[in-house]
Amino acid sequence: MVTQKVVLTNPLSFDGDSDVYQAPNLVRRILSLFSNVRPGSDLTSFQIPPVFNIPKSHLQCYGESVYCVSKDLLKKCNNGENSLERFIGVVGWCISIPRPAIFGAAPYNPILGETHHVSKGSLNVLLEQVSHHPPVSALHATDENENIEIIWCQQAIPKFYGTKVEAEIRGKRELKLHKHGEKYVMNSPNLRIKLLPPGHDWVGNVKIKCEESGLEAELCFLTSSLFGRKASHSINGRIYRSSSFNTTLYEIHGHWNSIVTVKDMMNNGKERIIYDAKEVMSGLKSPLVKDPKGILASESAAVWSEVSEGILTSNWEKAKEAKKNIEATQREALKERNSTGKNWLPKYFNLLYTKDGGWDCSPIHKLVPPAPIIYPQ
Repeated sequence: MVTQKVVLTNPLSFDGDSDVYQAPNLVRRILSLFSNVRPGSDLTSFQIPPVFNIPKSHLQCYGESVYCVSKDLLKKCNNGENSLERFIGVVGWCISIPRPAIFGAAPYNPILGETHHVSKGSLNVLLEQVSHHPPVSALHATDENENIEIIWCQQAIPKFYGTKVEAEIRGKRELKLHKHGEKYVMNSPNLRIKLLPPGHDWVGNVKIKCEESGLEAELCFLTSSLFGRKASHSINGRIYRSSSFNTTLYEIHGHWNSIVTVKDMMNNGKERIIYDAKEVMSGLKSPLVKDPKGILASESAAVWSEVSEGILTSNWEKAKEAKKNIEATQREALKERNSTGKNWLPKYFNLLYTKDGGWDCSPIHKLVPPAPIIYPQ
């Protein structure tokens, strides 16, 4: 078995550890990229040079939002003494998923069939790029010890709006606490990147629902206006029972990059913290290769290893050539499939297009096996 070359880098965090090359005159160069793009244009197929990439794939970034934490929020969800406490824990976990972005730099667009497989303790996480046009990513994670399962399928649709780019995140996320017979279904906020003034934020409405307990939550991710900063990174929302929509059990307030609290509206307004970004996101480490021979050729950190090396060493010709070769290989594979009439099928997921314009995926295997890459605890 051939040992795959792998390049792994630090996760995106609030500590400033990004492993990203910061180019001079970045704003001017970004604006030049969009000089021929009209407002409202779909940027799904928009190609950017490696100088604007961070050395990792979108698939890795999605995986990091599940396994890169310094505090086990999933275990906290599972250990809630009743359905309401577990639901509050799930709200905190949901808020932990959106991660900081780097202005002026983006992850690689995953190639068709690309995978990312990492374990953190007994939590095993597997992602696969199940479609390239449109770009759809699927995630399956299982923890046999805690009897927890996560399934999600998502499609990011970035569009250009003059002074900003907004990526709509379509798809459904499911967190299953099998021990309690509960399934939590939620969506994702959208990522907004402002060009003038430069910055980014998560925006939009998120709904979390558990049919088994009859509990629901509404979250609103807010950002600042052009002249104000008061609402940057903020979250407002509430928790209620499906049967009593107008009765709020808890109000939710805070900021996804710092502190989020819940206020008990049924018990004298008592407040408590349900998410502390510093506690959850500080001191994050880079994943490590535990079993080099177990790395698949489709592993993100292997597929993009030459490009990542070029970026990390500022060897832009090497990065550009490596990226060009990856794209050429994909075009040849597509050409061959078209000539033979063969349809490409995901290896780990079944994929369905839903009536509302989104995607659903179901894992082919019940459990995710331990990975050759681990996240150190």
